[in-house]
Amino acid sequence: MTTATARLLPRARRFLRRRTRVLLLLAGWSLLESAHTFLGGYGLAKALDQGFLAGHTGVGLAWLGVTALAVVVGGMAGRGVFRGLADLVEPLRDSLVRQVVARSLTQAVAHPARAADSAVVSRLTNQTEIARDSFAGLVLVARSFVFTAAGAVLGLLSLAPQLLLIVVPPLAAGLLLFLATLRPMAARQRAFLQADEDLSTQFGAVAEGLRDVVACGAQQQTAARAYGLIEDEARAARQLAGWAAVRCLALGLAGQLPILLLLVTAPWLLRQGLTPGVVLGALTYLTQSLLPALHTLMNALGSAGTRLLVVLDRLTSSPGTGPDPDPENAGATTAPAPTTPPDPVPRAPVPPGGPGVELRAVTFAYGPAAQPVLHDLDLTVEPGEHLVVVGPSGIGKSTLTALVAGLLEPGHGEIRVAGRPVRAPSGTDPSLLRVLIPQQAYVFSGTLRENLLYLCPDGAPAPALEASADAVGLDPLVRRLGGFDAPLDPGALSQGERQLIALGRAHLSPAPLVLLDEATCHLDPAAEMRAERAFAERPGTLIVVAHRITSARRADRILVLDGVRATCGTHDELLDRSALYRDLAGSWQPGAPERAAYISAKSRRLG
Repeated sequence: MTTATARLLPRARRFLRRRTRVLLLLAGWSLLESAHTFLGGYGLAKALDQGFLAGHTGVGLAWLGVTALAVVVGGMAGRGVFRGLADLVEPLRDSLVRQVVARSLTQAVAHPARAADSAVVSRLTNQTEIARDSFAGLVLVARSFVFTAAGAVLGLLSLAPQLLLIVVPPLAAGLLLFLATLRPMAARQRAFLQADEDLSTQFGAVAEGLRDVVACGAQQQTAARAYGLIEDEARAARQLAGWAAVRCLALGLAGQLPILLLLVTAPWLLRQGLTPGVVLGALTYLTQSLLPALHTLMNALGSAGTRLLVVLDRLTSSPGTGPDPDPENAGATTAPAPTTPPDPVPRAPVPPGGPGVELRAVTFAYGPAAQPVLHDLDLTVEPGEHLVVVGPSGIGKSTLTALVAGLLEPGHGEIRVAGRPVRAPSGTDPSLLRVLIPQQAYVFSGTLRENLLYLCPDGAPAPALEASADAVGLDPLVRRLGGFDAPLDPGALSQGERQLIALGRAHLSPAPLVLLDEATCHLDPAAEMRAERAFAERPGTLIVVAHRITSARRADRILVLDGVRATCGTHDELLDRSALYRDLAGSWQPGAPERAAYISAKSRRLG
């Protein structure tokens, strides 16, 4: 924390220097508020010795009245204290919020392809409020302790200087033990905040890629990662609580032992000539002023002080331009790769040309009272066939791929893949039969190789990895990153680069059924054509949700969804049978060179 303190101290001095008037007003109100501290013990001692014990009741009552009046005046001064505190604290919070927002916007503008920083939510809400509350509490108890201690020490000296010999040693011992806990507590506080940010970032990443996680059958791995981060945060909280227990021991030593010593030595003090009023006044200073203020200060420094230092360090530190170079920190957000090969997963028998897909009277709606997205849909996709699904936005194309992938369950009807129900509990890993790549491609931290092999439970040889990368057009990105074993930062990739990685992963996977739900929408037409050609040459069945009519033109058959009925056929057939398809086709003219290349690829595949 030495570096953080040295960096924050000049900023703190500038912040306070600009608010000198507020600090002077706060000190003035605090001085007036703490006047009752001196009179609390001194007035009580005089009321006993010069009043009640001397037989002068009126004098005793007068001293008590003066003490009570001081308490009333101090209470009225409290209003000014809190008004000055607000003038000091709220500008700090506003400044921190501006810094967090400005830093987030700067990062977004500088790296538009980088994913949004989910941890900013924790900084903008939780951490700025922690900073404000901690700063307010620290200022409040620090000025209270300073003026209360001054009044109490002045009172003890005025009553009997030897009282300080009884009070100071245990106070000093407790303070030293307490100061020894500050640094470890600050380290544990930092670890707790880091764990909180890691958990927030993980949940944000999972929410963004939830569909991909489910489609790839990675629910268990993702849940295990989330549970690990939750356990990290709980462990940091337990360690922080352990040091808080040591702090409580210091509080007991500094707060309770002086009272015990004063009571034990009271007879000796009386024999030394001290009056009962002086002893009672000293006890009043300890129990009503000095020790409560000390307890409050130690609590504030131990909790609010360390939290404030750690949070300010995190909120005001300069943002990095890339991932944390520390491998231990980088590993905190890296999806762990299995260190040992997993047990073989049973594979369902698949026809040599790929699995056939059959939908029988399928109806699906997103709610009991909602209009069906698909109604009584009958569709058969032959093994090895390339089907493209087109239609207006929101018509149900993505819903269809989710149904075929088994992510959604139809309200009515049946869906079969390779002759068996798609959601049948067969014990077979579904990712070995089908792979779904949606529009928002899922890429995780790790190496490029780990991302590409994610759907290959048995691994893949290097030639197959290189062939898939070359087939989908991933080679330029591989070279730019530094090879397959280069670390990957998902936030530094563009949407198109993420889609290429996801396409390479699907191409390399053993799944014979590939579902591409606008998985090339961020690629240019040439890159899209190359990717679709790669999947055309790949053995298996291919279903593509297309956003360009050129993709439809390259397919064996085209399914047109128009909301009331579905029409399936070739390009030429649909131009005659479907008005919607004619509108979608527009003025596109056949004969483009990619069609000839695609037909050549299909003929090579089908032999």
